[in-house]
Amino acid sequence: MAGRNRPSSASSRQAWSDDGSRPGSRQANLDSSYGGDAGFREDADLGPPAAMESDNYVDTVRLPEEEVVVRDNSNGCWAKFKRGLRSLWATRQTEDTEHDRELHVKTSLRELIIYVIFLVDLCILTFGMTSETFYYYTKVMSELFLDGQYADTKNTFRGSTTMMDFWRFTEGPMSDGLYWENWYNGENVTDTGFIFYENKLLGVPRMRQIKVRNDSCEVHTDFQNEIKVCYDAYAESIEDTNSFGKMNGTAWVYQDEDALDGSGHTGLISSYKGGGFVQKLGSTKAETKAILEDLKQNLWLDRGTRAVFVDFTVYNANINLFCVVRLTLEFPATGGAIPSWHFRTVKLIRYVTLSDYFVLGCEGIFVLFILYYMIEEAIEIKKHKCGYFKSFTNLLDILVIVISIICMAFNVYRTVAVGNVLEGLLASPDEFADFEFLSFWQVQFNNGIAMAVFFAWVKIFKYISFNKTMTQLSSTLANCGKDLAGFSVMFIIIFVAFGQLGYLIFGTQVRDFRSFYDSLLTLFRIVLGDFDFHELEAANRFLGPVYFMLYVFFVFFVLLNMFLAIINDTYSEVKADLSTQENEFEMGDYFKKGYDKMLEKLKLKRDKILDIQSALASADANNDKQIDYEEWRQDLKDRGYADSEIEAVFAKYDLNNDRMLDAEEMRKMQEELEGQRVAVDQEYDKIQDKNDRPKSSGRETRTRSARPKSRQEKRASRLGIGVGDDSGDDSDDEDSGSRSTRGGRFVNGVSYEEFTVLSRRVDRMEHSIGSIVSKIDAVLVKLEAMEKAKLKRRETMGKILDSITESDGVHDEDKRDQMEKLVREELERWDSEPSIQNSVRGASPSGSAGTRQRGRPGSGVNTDLLDRENSSNV
Repeated sequence: MAGRNRPSSASSRQAWSDDGSRPGSRQANLDSSYGGDAGFREDADLGPPAAMESDNYVDTVRLPEEEVVVRDNSNGCWAKFKRGLRSLWATRQTEDTEHDRELHVKTSLRELIIYVIFLVDLCILTFGMTSETFYYYTKVMSELFLDGQYADTKNTFRGSTTMMDFWRFTEGPMSDGLYWENWYNGENVTDTGFIFYENKLLGVPRMRQIKVRNDSCEVHTDFQNEIKVCYDAYAESIEDTNSFGKMNGTAWVYQDEDALDGSGHTGLISSYKGGGFVQKLGSTKAETKAILEDLKQNLWLDRGTRAVFVDFTVYNANINLFCVVRLTLEFPATGGAIPSWHFRTVKLIRYVTLSDYFVLGCEGIFVLFILYYMIEEAIEIKKHKCGYFKSFTNLLDILVIVISIICMAFNVYRTVAVGNVLEGLLASPDEFADFEFLSFWQVQFNNGIAMAVFFAWVKIFKYISFNKTMTQLSSTLANCGKDLAGFSVMFIIIFVAFGQLGYLIFGTQVRDFRSFYDSLLTLFRIVLGDFDFHELEAANRFLGPVYFMLYVFFVFFVLLNMFLAIINDTYSEVKADLSTQENEFEMGDYFKKGYDKMLEKLKLKRDKILDIQSALASADANNDKQIDYEEWRQDLKDRGYADSEIEAVFAKYDLNNDRMLDAEEMRKMQEELEGQRVAVDQEYDKIQDKNDRPKSSGRETRTRSARPKSRQEKRASRLGIGVGDDSGDDSDDEDSGSRSTRGGRFVNGVSYEEFTVLSRRVDRMEHSIGSIVSKIDAVLVKLEAMEKAKLKRRETMGKILDSITESDGVHDEDKRDQMEKLVREELERWDSEPSIQNSVRGASPSGSAGTRQRGRPGSGVNTDLLDRENSSNV
């Protein structure tokens, strides 16, 4: 052994690389010969057992004459970093996944998982911004001011109909609701300015009214002597900005929107600007009562008043919520009063409790996701150009990103603005706290986030479209688009006609038909079964029932059923088409493949451990209680292992580097291998238990299913190789090395998996060599036939010449003619003789019988020539 040129045990510890490659091994040679098809004991995902692992491996292939160092630049740190960075934004639209099923599966799964995380984060931060407390806070505040009864009429603000009702409200429910100065037992409250003793009144309340001028409308000439004044409905062009009444103070002098730093308001009747005549109330109930009495006595409200607003803001520190209240009473030109109200419960101070800071962390993650998707969409736009915008899901992506950016910008602005308002309010507590603008846009912010969540949930169809069942909705809508477009034209014509008819007939008496817009909404409600037939009948005893029955007949019975028929027919067609299609991939099959792959790793690892244990028991051929390297190498070589693997295992346990495994080293090796085998068996059993599969311990044996044997199995049975159950799908040669699901024991050093790979390679070689051999046989047969024909023709020509020369007594001219005739006939016979073609066509590539049969060509030619000679002699 010392004479062999072999690396020492210390240096051979580097014989197994981290990625499991084994340069210079038998497998590496096989792979290089067959295009790198790693099939024999080579799996990109399978690592060696612990007994075959080492720390390093130098990518060096030692040749007899020189040393070749292989450097793969694609595995450098920078290359790996670029691939990893690019893979972060790899999607089905940026990668070529049409021809790579595995890449398509992995890319789809990665997209789905990332998007689910984004969706969960979005839901957490949105639900963290609201709760059912918002509703209860709005409920108690609205009931306090809207349902408080007037002392004399027992009416409420909801039912206010006159200007006097406004003064009843301000002197009664409003004053009592704003100022809680006594406990229920009559004692004074120490801390004033709290509503319900819990809600701090920020600043002081404010009243504001908007008026129109006296000359805002024209009186008909027949009534000009009787009617001297005229106040039109509100419009910005006829708003009264002149001082009136006491002519001093903010209640009697007009202030525009900029001076008040206010905002407009949209009521039930009209939209109003943010200016007007303003009166701030007091910080106590007594002060407010005096102010209200003064305004009432001096007719602060008159015929020109078109709207009056009561604004105030409260804050509840217990729940960290603001409630911005606006109570509106509009006075139309028809007379009377129409009440409306807004209670905006918002969370303007976002980060107070620990849960708020958790939501802040989710918002930070949300920002990172938006940046991630912005880059992803930019890459897709760069690749697909204008074609990117043809996809509905891509438009949803852009919409969600735009809404998110706007909401993030407002979130920053709101935080700054609320701080400024609170700072000014703390400096001047007797001023009005105007949170109207912030509360309005906070509500819009909440609406925007709600729309983003909605579109984000709808966009999930983009990531689950790999399943044909999930595409039924989009396919149905896409296929029936033209039919629905034609139906929509008919529906709109009839719907608008009934809407205008209802508005013109019932608009003056029925609230639901008071405007054309309300009429259309009412018709939609009738389709859903929400209608008041008696109100229509009371408005017009004849046209009301006729209108209702005609609408129900044409819309409900005809148009609605046409719509459903279009949807049903299209859905049936889509269902039939999808039943004949296959899914792009089945998620369950993909996970099952991963599960089987994991089991195969464990089985291969266990089999390698068992091989080493067997070699440890049988390698000591001379029974000297020691195993030298040559004995170790020969035993594992017979089991199909490469020299690098054998050297790596031996070097790991040869602690004293004497190229021998003594009894102590073998004992330690056996203990370690047994521990590894038990750990692998336990892990294998645990995985099978989770999937409710039969347990297996130690060496697993499986029964084969009753099915015809394949050619590889028959060959394996003839050679005595144990074969496991073929439970997986047949894979091609490229996948056999890493995705085979056949399991079995090693018998005589060869597993069924390796045998199957090698059998396929041998079959390919036999097929290639067989075709070459058949062509060589055909060429040899043709050459043999040509040689025989050549010899035969030479012999025939000699006989012809001999017969001519022996024809004595014949005239020269006749002899010449006779010779020419015989030669021409023979030449024509040679041109038409099919002996060569028949011999080649009937040749058998490997059969000797065919050759012998071709060895007797042209026997009839000799007979013809002899007959011809005899006749000439005669």
